[in-house]
Parts: sequence; structure tokens; C-alpha cells
Amino acid sequence: MPGVDILASAMTGANATFLADLYARWVQAPDSVDASFQELFAALNDDARAVLGDAAGASWAPRPRGGFAPEPEAPPAAKGKGDKGAAPAAKPADPAASKQQVLDSIRALMLIRAYRVRGHLEADLDPLGLQKKKLHAELDPKTYGFSDADLDRPIFIDKVLGRETATLREILSILKASYCGTIGVEFMHIQDPEQKAFIQQRVEGAPWRSGFGKDEKRTILQQLTEAEGFEAYCARKFVGTKRFGLEGGESTIPALQAVIATAAQGGVGEIAIGMAHRGRLSTLVNVVKKSFTQVFAEFKGAGHAEDVQGSGDVKYHLGTSTDVEIEGRPVHLSLQPNPSHLEAVDPVVIGKVRARQDMAADTGRKSVMAILLHGDAAFAGQGVVYETMAMSQLIGYRVGGTVHVVTNNQIGFTTTPAHAYSGLYCTDVAKSVQAPILHVNGDDPEAVVFCARLATEFRLKFATDIVLDIVCYRRHGHNESDEPAFTQPLMYARIKETPTTRTKYAQKLAAEGAVPEAEAQAIQDAFFAKLDEAFQASQSFKPNKADWLEGHWAGLKAAGNDEPEAETDTAVQPDTLREVGAALSRVPEGFNANPKILRQLEAKKQAIETGEGIDWATGEALAFGSLLVEGHRVRLSGEDVQRGTFSQRHAYLIDQQSQAEYVPLNNIREGQRKLEAFNSLLSEFGVLGFDYGYSLADPNTLVLWEGQFGDFANGAQVIIDQFVASAETKWLRMSGLVMLLPHGYEGQGPEHSSARLERYLQLCAERNMRVGNITTPANYFHALRRQLRANYRKPLVLMTPKSLLRHKLAVSSLAEFGPGSRFQVVLPEVDELVAPEKVKRVVLCTGKVYYDLLQERRDKGVKDVAIIRIEQLYPFPSITLPKILAPYSKAEVVWCQEEPENMGAWNFLDRKIEGVLTAMGGKAKRPTYVGRPAAASPATGLAKVHAQQQEALVRQALGLG
Repeated sequence: MPGVDILASAMTGANATFLADLYARWVQAPDSVDASFQELFAALNDDARAVLGDAAGASWAPRPRGGFAPEPEAPPAAKGKGDKGAAPAAKPADPAASKQQVLDSIRALMLIRAYRVRGHLEADLDPLGLQKKKLHAELDPKTYGFSDADLDRPIFIDKVLGRETATLREILSILKASYCGTIGVEFMHIQDPEQKAFIQQRVEGAPWRSGFGKDEKRTILQQLTEAEGFEAYCARKFVGTKRFGLEGGESTIPALQAVIATAAQGGVGEIAIGMAHRGRLSTLVNVVKKSFTQVFAEFKGAGHAEDVQGSGDVKYHLGTSTDVEIEGRPVHLSLQPNPSHLEAVDPVVIGKVRARQDMAADTGRKSVMAILLHGDAAFAGQGVVYETMAMSQLIGYRVGGTVHVVTNNQIGFTTTPAHAYSGLYCTDVAKSVQAPILHVNGDDPEAVVFCARLATEFRLKFATDIVLDIVCYRRHGHNESDEPAFTQPLMYARIKETPTTRTKYAQKLAAEGAVPEAEAQAIQDAFFAKLDEAFQASQSFKPNKADWLEGHWAGLKAAGNDEPEAETDTAVQPDTLREVGAALSRVPEGFNANPKILRQLEAKKQAIETGEGIDWATGEALAFGSLLVEGHRVRLSGEDVQRGTFSQRHAYLIDQQSQAEYVPLNNIREGQRKLEAFNSLLSEFGVLGFDYGYSLADPNTLVLWEGQFGDFANGAQVIIDQFVASAETKWLRMSGLVMLLPHGYEGQGPEHSSARLERYLQLCAERNMRVGNITTPANYFHALRRQLRANYRKPLVLMTPKSLLRHKLAVSSLAEFGPGSRFQVVLPEVDELVAPEKVKRVVLCTGKVYYDLLQERRDKGVKDVAIIRIEQLYPFPSITLPKILAPYSKAEVVWCQEEPENMGAWNFLDRKIEGVLTAMGGKAKRPTYVGRPAAASPATGLAKVHAQQQEALVRQALGLG
């Protein structure tokens, strides 16, 4: 008698729903189910019926026929004794035969589900045939009680696999073709039934085996010919030159072409591509349509020295963009340049896509799409891959899904998969966001193209990420001059004897009569003739100046070598300031704001009305609000930025009863632009990369990333080094990104003191960015507005304060925001002292320490020591500083900082200040250092020690002993 032991193994996943639905129908009307199931349910013991009853109660709902469970029919109405039309009683059935039929169905359904879950484990994915397959027990019919004698017995499966009944042999044939061929699918980890059904319905029956016509096959052959031919041509013409060729992974090019074509057909008008080195040059010419002539000229070294702006970069880091037409639809393609930190470009591309969508007011996230190409080792090994995926469904960062393409060489430099990742596949991290993963054998181009189309359709329908893992190989070493046989002799022995993907495919098409051999040869000959023509033209090729200031960047220019900040008009009319200020303190009727917030809003209102006492957060809000009414959007992103780490910003007010949000700055006037502030996930690398990418796409939006504490930015150092500081020089890509980094020694320990100012200053050269440590709300206001008011864009790195957010002296008057005001790179002495010629010492400083010095000087009545603040450390104020120092020609000069001597601004400014003093010819020839002694840790963790150190450096700076 079947009981709980049988059901325990069957009542899982889709099987549970199938059996529960049948049981529910049987309970209401026994005649409504097959006679064999009537027999089974009647024979069940009470415990087994309880199992089915519980499941039926939770799952009695119609489901699509042919999906994970059959669609139940509505149970017929119950009829009383003597009612006409009662169903005839079922014919008596042999109990043993009935039981066998039921068990066959249950076991077959369990087997089908196992293939959907585990079939990829036995898929034919390796073009080299080196992967040793291990048969999985759950895919063996014997595991479910079947034997060879059962192969040809019809089994009722109720439209699962599209068949009412099927033999075990037929079931296995369908399953193996669908899930164990050259495509292996991982999708059963997805929780959304519709997404699972979408994948299942498109792969079952292996439609890629017969779904391509002759024209499509010829197109795939053409694309493979271009991919292989370009690499082969470069290998002959530029022997020994590193190019990170695509040999062995040529199917990547047809895959990309298929993604782009499918996306265009789905209404996508712009596609941004990010990728690593391997295959970049082939993608540039064959997909993004950079001219062969230009690439060949770059191989020869053309375009160096006076022909190139900036430092330039190696070929396999460069990007380009173009407009193409696909079936009458215009599509803009761009390939983002990126450094050797392979996956760092991922969030940059996604941020750029989000910006383009926002610029188009595309809240459906359908007009612009990203394609990210990865290497297998990098996808598994680089944490930013996960950080990028983790953003994919978050409100402030989602872009409607990304198509990820892994060119899986089965090796990383010299590292095999056994040493490269701990999971089964290099793509396992994608399961964390429930992305489906399509593994495909790179030597089956039609399967590759099928998967590329499927991946794009999935992204367009469900707005989520999907991964296409093209399992291929690397015909040469890590680069073309490397010898891979040193470390992988067996793999490279097999590669030597393996025909190319194009060769195999051409032979296949010739054998089936789709593309005769002569035609395939003609395609190849024509392509090589085209390359020869381009090679000849490259002899006299002269590069045009970069087109980096066109399109959205039109009207902007490169920065000069003077102090252009003084020329930038950042002042705002008083009426506008008051209008913004009024909106800041206005709360809608019925909105239940926190009482503490209401007190803060009242203080802001008083400051605006009186024109005095404007604090840091209000100054920031005035900058944001004034830009909004001038037609600029503002995007602020980072950990807890809506409220502000120090409870200072409160850009979003939260109703204390309903949790509803209200954004005062979005309610200034009709027609204004919007502020968007997004509390980010706990990521620096990924989020800073995203916001940097956003700033690349839109020069007219103020884009800010705030580190919760400034030193946390070191988690994003790759983005800072490789993009923020150097991208304009390397790739001619401007950015106006603002990085807000809370900084200041408050006795809070080494992790909450220093934003590592010295690191940014070390990266400064060629006017690549601005670095400031600002002390007044008004100067902060002007610095933010200058980002969009200037006729060029530069990243701005600001050491922002913590204790100064509420410091009674760190305030500004409304007049300092109005007409006649501007950003001041150096702030002069503010107190009345002795005559300048009698000042014995000038203390130069930056940031929060100024207020400690000022307070101590006032407390002690010191009148012969002047304090000058350098607000902008880079570009160094070489014009302004001498003017302010000039009256103090008889004074000695001290540089005072809170940071240890080997940190902060000292080592960067020492020689620069010395140069200024030497040129002035006064008493001082170079500054004297005052501050904490050199240290390995940024700060002490002991409050008492901190206070002693701070008192000592302040007194020493003022000459108080």
C-alpha cells in the first residue's frame, strides 16, 4: 500500500503541486481523475492523505498546461442520489497495475524535474573535450526505480514536455536534448514562476537544433569569418604585438551581434558595452565599427606625440562609439574604455546607462541597455562583479537588467578553474540575484546565437540580469608573446590539434548544403581583401582630434592653466536664495514630521530670514536648490545620504506615522528639476563606480557620492586611481563627479578621522581634478555650483567636516552666497591683528584645525599671529596665495595640520609653499611643519591622548610653547 514513504520523495517542487491538484479534484469528485489515481488515493493510509491534503490546501490554483504542473479542470458539481447525469462508476482496475501506473507517473515527473535542475551537469560544454563528465545519480532513471525493461512503456505525464503520454525512452531523449546538449541551463534557483516558465518553454525540445534558416547560418558564418580573420590578419602583420586576441572564443562576436539585434528589435535605442582585454579589438572593429584603417594605424604607432591629446593608452584599453542601423532601427553603440583592473568598468557602464535612461525620463528602463563582457577568472574572482549585480534591482541603481557575457577561456592567465573559484562554475555568483545562467559550448555557434537571443529577450521582458557563459578556450597564451605550454601542456596540446570554430562550422554548413565550401571561401577571401585595403590606407592615416566634446558635451572645453575658479560666476540672486530657503523650511499640511526635524527647519528659516548663521547643511541645500531651479538635476548617492551620517542633511523627511517621504528641495517652484538622493547598499567600489559612470553620461547633472566616513573611500581606490584621477588624460573622458569625504580629528579613532587627503593629492597633476578642504558653508556652496557653472568638468574631492556641521563659528551670512561672491581658493585673516609688518608668524592651514587655532588665539589674546586658510589644495593657488601672504613679508611661516606628518597635505604642499616664499623674497624661505608626528595609524583611539595631541599642536602653531 503506497504511503508516506513514497510521497515523501515525490512531494517536492512541481511534483507536489501536480499530486496535490489531482488529490483535491479526487476529494471533490473521484470520477474527475484517471482511474489509476482513483485507485491510488483510495488506497492511501491516513498519514499519506494528510500530506496530500496539506499540500492541496496550499496549492489549489490553476496553473498553465505544459508548465510545472498540469492545469486542473474545474470539479463537477456534486450530485445527490438519484440525480440524472451522474458519472458512471469507474471500471474496476487491477490494483497492482494501477499502482504501477501511478508510480510511473510520479517517478517520471521527478526525473523530469531533476533534469531541469541538474541537466547542465551532464551537458556537452567543453569544445576541447577535456572536462571529465561525472554522471549524476539524480539523472539516472534507475534512481527512481526504472529499469531497462521500462524504457518503452507509455507513461502518463499530463502535457508535461508537451506530451500527454510518453515512453521513458522518449522522455529521456527530450530531456537530454534540452538540458544535456551543447547548452546547459541553470534556472531552477529562480523564485519567480513566470521567469522559470519562460526559460523552460524556450529550451525544452532543443529548438536551436532546427531553428536557423540558410540566411541566418550564412550570417553567423560571416561573423565568425570576420572574428577569426581579423585576429589572423593582425597576427601576420604585427608579429609579437600584444593584442589579447579572441582566438578560440570567436563565437563571442556572433553572440554580441545577436544581443544587439534582438535588443534593437525590442525597442532599445542605445547600448553601452563594457568588457575586458580579450576580444576588445575584435569587438571594436566588428561590432562597434571602429575603422580597420584606424586600428592598423594605431598598431603602427601613428597618432602619438603631437597628434594625440592627453597621455593616450594601449589599444586594448580604448573605447569608441558609433551609430548603426539594424533593420531600419537606429542604435547608438558605445564601448567604454577601461583599465587593466578587469571588472572595474562594470559599475561605470551601468551608471552611464542609468544616466542615459534618466535623461530620457525612461522610468521603464527600456530605451538604453548594457552588455558586460567578462573573463571567467575575473567574473569569479573580482568582488565588484557581485557589487554590480547587487545594485541591479535597487531603486537608485537599477537599469532594467544587464546581459552579461562570459568569454570562458577555462583559464585565468596560468590559473586553472580548480584554483580560480570554489564553486562549480565561474558564474555561480550570479545566482545570488536569481539571474538565470546559460552555459553554451562555444564551438556550437548556432547554440551560442540562440542563447544570446534568449538572454536578450529575457532581459527585455523581465528587466533583470541574465548571464551567457560561452565555454571556449584561449588559443594563445595570456597574450600573444606568452608560452602557455609552460603551465598547461595538456590543454595546449589539445588546442593545437583542434580546428577553429569557423572551420568546424563551415564544414558543417557545407555538409548540410546550407553554405557550399566555395561560398564560404569566397566570404573569407572578400574579408581579407577588405583588410588589405585598410592596411594600405593606414600607411597615410592621420588621426582626427578626439570628438570628446561633442553631443551632450558640446560647448564645454578643456581647462586652462590659470586659476579659472576666479572667473566662474557662482553667485545667486537674494530672491532665489530666499525662495529656496523658504521651501527648505516648509512642510505640507498634514505631514507628521519628527519634532526634532521641525526645530531644525525653524532654525533654517530664521537663518534665511535674518541672513545670518547659515550652517553647512543649509549652505549645501542652497547650492542644490539653486541648481534645481536653474534647470539642473542633482543626484546624491552613498550610504545613508538622505538623512546624512551625522543627522545633518535631512534631504528626505519621513512622516512619523505613515513612513511617507517628502523632499523639500523638490517643492521650490513649478517646472524645476529634481533632487534624487539614494541611500546606497553598503558598497564603496561598486557605488562610486556607478556614480562616476553616471557623471560621464550627463555633464549637466550635479552628481555626488558621499563616503559615510571619508576613509571608507579606500574601498573604492581602484575607481579613484584608474578612472577619477586619470581618465581624462588616458581616454579624454571628462567627469564632474563630486566626492564628499567626511574628515577631521575628533578623537573618534583611526577609522573615523582621516579621509586620507594625502592619497588624493598624490594623484594630482595636469589639472586633473580639484581637491579641497573647505571651512565655510558659503565656500562649500560656491564649490558645488562651480561644478556646473564652469565651462569644463573636473572631479571635485572634498574633505567635508563633521564637528563643523554644527560649530558656532562655521557659519556664513546670506550675503556670502549672493551677488559679488564667489569661490575663494584662499581665505585671508579675519580678525583685527597688529599691523601686517608686525605679525611675527603666519600659520597656513586647511580644514577644521582652523577653528581650533582661531579659538585658542582668541582665548589667549594673541594678536601677532595671522591664520590663512588654503581652501583649495589642488590646483594649488599659486596666484592667490602670494597676494595674501605679501603683507606679512617679515613673518615666519608655519604649516599646521591635524594629520600625522606623513599624511595630510604637508608633503604635497611643502615645496609648493617654499616656491611661493622664495619668489616673494621675504623673511621666510620655507614653511615649518607643525602637527602630529609621523605614524602608521591615522589617529589614536584614546580620547585623552587625542586631546593632548590636539592641544599641543595648536599651541605650538601659535608659538605658545
